[in-house]
Amino acid sequence: MDFDSVNFITIFWVRIFLVFAFLVFLLKNTIKVERAKVNMTHQDLADLISVSRQTINSIEAAKYVPSTVLALKIARVFKTAMEEIFELEVGD
Repeated sequence: MDFDSVNFITIFWVRIFLVFAFLVFLLKNTIKVERAKVNMTHQDLADLISVSRQTINSIEAAKYVPSTVLALKIARVFKTAMEEIFELEVGD
């Protein structure tokens, strides 16, 4: 590969990382509240949507941004709109 190709690839991945990091810190959710309403554990929710308990914990703690499909599955479990569970911080 030439320098321009390497430079383009590097810039591309840096931008992807920054967008992801931006979303991780600005996306909040109400999964913990929704689970409490129906007396559901991390493991119960994980089993219903076929992920690990650790994944649910990471999403709840805003350390992991779920895919759209996973967010929709979570919303379906709680019989609510995805936007009711996941939202960007104020001002975004």
